[in-house]
Amino acid sequence: MEPEMEDTTLELMNTTLMDSQTDELLSKKTTVFKVGHKTVTNQTITNGPMTGSRKRPSEGNYEKEKDVCIQLFDQWCEADQVEFVEHLISRMCHYQHGHINSYLKPMLQRDFITALPAQGLDHIAENILSFLDACSLCSAELVCKEWQRVISEGMLWKKLIERMVRTDPLWKGLSERHQWEKYLFKNRTTEVPPNSYYRSLYPKIIQDIETIEANWRCGRHNLQRIQCRSENSKGVYCLQYDDDKIISGLRDNSIKIWDKQSLECLKILTGHTGSVLCLQYDERVIVSGSSDSTVRVWDVNSGEVLNTLIHHNEAVLHLRFCNGLMVTCSKDRSIAVWDMASPTDISLRRVLVGHRAAVNVVDFDDKYIVSASGDRTIKVWSTSTCEFVRTLNGHKRGIACLQYRDRLVVSGSSDNTIRLWDIECGACLRVLEGHEELVRCIRFDNKRIVSGAYDGKIKVWDLQAALDPRAPASTLCLRTLVEHSGRVFRLQFDELRAGRPHAHTRTSPDSRTSLMECGCVCIRGRY
Repeated sequence: MEPEMEDTTLELMNTTLMDSQTDELLSKKTTVFKVGHKTVTNQTITNGPMTGSRKRPSEGNYEKEKDVCIQLFDQWCEADQVEFVEHLISRMCHYQHGHINSYLKPMLQRDFITALPAQGLDHIAENILSFLDACSLCSAELVCKEWQRVISEGMLWKKLIERMVRTDPLWKGLSERHQWEKYLFKNRTTEVPPNSYYRSLYPKIIQDIETIEANWRCGRHNLQRIQCRSENSKGVYCLQYDDDKIISGLRDNSIKIWDKQSLECLKILTGHTGSVLCLQYDERVIVSGSSDSTVRVWDVNSGEVLNTLIHHNEAVLHLRFCNGLMVTCSKDRSIAVWDMASPTDISLRRVLVGHRAAVNVVDFDDKYIVSASGDRTIKVWSTSTCEFVRTLNGHKRGIACLQYRDRLVVSGSSDNTIRLWDIECGACLRVLEGHEELVRCIRFDNKRIVSGAYDGKIKVWDLQAALDPRAPASTLCLRTLVEHSGRVFRLQFDELRAGRPHAHTRTSPDSRTSLMECGCVCIRGRY
């Protein structure tokens, strides 16, 4: 091969000849250098397999030629050096590429977690490791003492727990229940326990969560009852509870407030002239809807009536309020959207019509208002404009209950089924079958759906499995709770209460409230 003569150029060519008659690799390498106006050729023969290091004798002028090449290489700028190396690599075989890759790998690796603090950038190393989950954080502690120091001084176990509390309602509930929330979300200038405290706290939290999950799966619970019966009381239609109290709406037109610990009646609110069918409260007010067609606003502490809203022509069947907005629905087939500037300043924004039967339930967030009716449909409306968006069709009979969160809608119907819907596209994701009568109430969280029906049963369903189309229908119902023979009207559940009262709540016309520890808070009935 006769190369052309050019100034200030250099080429390196490798050719390999393989001898198929032997098991050993015979490599013949011809190296041609063109430096200035001089051509130098060097040939060597190497017998035996090629290894990770260069196995060849330094024959001829190789060492001198190599030194000349290195001198020229060192004189070039970085861009020229990179271009030259790219040309060399493009002329190499696959084995040589692998050898170079193995050579470069350790050169490219950097222990940045150790290097950053040395440059005064501890906060960057801490921020990087703060994205690890618990298992990865445990592994990182074992890498070396410097990594362990960064994790400890950066309080990364504390940050991990804080992240879980911010994003998971169960973690938040446990932090409040066990009062270790007071050690969270504190800066380093305040008095906080050392990293070791949070390191040992984490597995205890996981153990609590596993206990709660086991109680839900196995249906372990203790049962308590509140006797609501009075001379005029014939049933309980709705309720809500927190750590301190239970507020219930009764068929005798009253609202009763109960102490959750002693189960004694603390207060009775009167004013409605019909059964109290729905209610919701926050730290300031109780809002109730009645078969007398009115909505009343009460002071949650004093029990004083603050406002009475007269709009619907028939019974107010359900209501929701949040962040200055309230939505009510009625047997008159309409939905009313209200602006709540204050308990005494509530104005009607818009009336939504479109259902062909009583609107039994509503729910909403910042994006959508969702309503369900006896006409077998679920309708979706824009929260901001109150314009109609779409209809969800699928239930074969009227819809009695519904909950909406994120893009998931879960509904229960008098066709005895529960349906899961994608609100954005209107598709039915799953049909849950198991109840023998009308599904009257339903609630769900990130892990489970809890439903109550007129068959007197409360069923616990695996939400994540229900959202997986591959999951067999037979695996979806985790537990059926049969504590009474009456109809179940309302329920509320709290997943964190292992061995504590009130996991979910049900109501029924015999005016008896049952508290099931790590099972349910029920108001149960018998006709």
